[in-house]
Amino acid sequence: MEEQLKILKDEIQSSLEQTKGKDALEAIRIKYLGRKGKINSYFREIAKLPVEQRKIYGNRINIIKQELTQQLNVRLSTFKIKSRTDIDLLLPGKVPHTGHLHPLSKIFNELITFFTNFGFSVATGPEIEYDWYNFEALNMAKDHPARDMFSSFYIKEDLLLRSHTSPTQIRVMEKQKPPIKIICPGRCYRYDAFDASHAPVFHQIEALYVDEGVSFGELKWLLGELVKFLFGPKTKYELRPSFFPFTEPSGELAISCTICDGDGCAVCGNTGWLELGGCGMVHPQVLKNVKISPRKYSGYALGMGVDRIAMIKYIIDDIRVFFNNDIRFLEQF
Repeated sequence: MEEQLKILKDEIQSSLEQTKGKDALEAIRIKYLGRKGKINSYFREIAKLPVEQRKIYGNRINIIKQELTQQLNVRLSTFKIKSRTDIDLLLPGKVPHTGHLHPLSKIFNELITFFTNFGFSVATGPEIEYDWYNFEALNMAKDHPARDMFSSFYIKEDLLLRSHTSPTQIRVMEKQKPPIKIICPGRCYRYDAFDASHAPVFHQIEALYVDEGVSFGELKWLLGELVKFLFGPKTKYELRPSFFPFTEPSGELAISCTICDGDGCAVCGNTGWLELGGCGMVHPQVLKNVKISPRKYSGYALGMGVDRIAMIKYIIDDIRVFFNNDIRFLEQF
């Protein structure tokens, strides 16, 4: 054992003299001081010695270990980080790119904030929908002419990409008893040409309130508050008679043109008004389809395109820019 310890000590000293660099010193530390290193293997050999020799050789191994640890620490402390001279410390720092919310996300957030402040909760549904939820439960039979204006993408006979978010309202009314007060934001699909004012993929948000004594007057008041929230208190609005199979009576919300302030321009077709969305009282047959009594309950529904609101609010004349991912466009928001 005496001769082995002498050889170990000489070996360590020789390794230290030949070593340069932090990585080489770390390799020596692992080789001799690591859990499976040579010094620990000598400690295990002590158990085989007579009892009277264990303490003697144990102390000698500990001394070798301490000396090696000290030398390694001294050598490591001599390594200093060399300062680079090719960096101009007076140059301004690089400013990281700041991300922006997509304008559609901003409008979605504003609308959700508005409606939740009035007690509405958010409901979502599948984008691949059954014909029953997308049309039939909404009072549009298979041969109903109103289906033509939806230009739907059918996957198979009774399965399609939803053409509006109204199916979510049906799903909620099937499972929940009144009072029901929800908004349904989401993505929709229609077989439309991809041009400045149409896209095959677009976004909607709809609101539904069903309870005892719900009136059209309450709907009109809510729409007025929504217009003021989105476009400012000076924006004029009006409700025009319209037709939807799932509401009766039905109306269409229009606001004074945000470009010409109602004077008439190319954007509003010289009418001074911009259409914003449809609304009305839930048709009694729709309530019957979800087993809600129209004698006891009434409700209103409204729906609008989020893309259209964004185009009106931010004065954007081409819907396609929402899908281009052009950072120059997005940075404006």
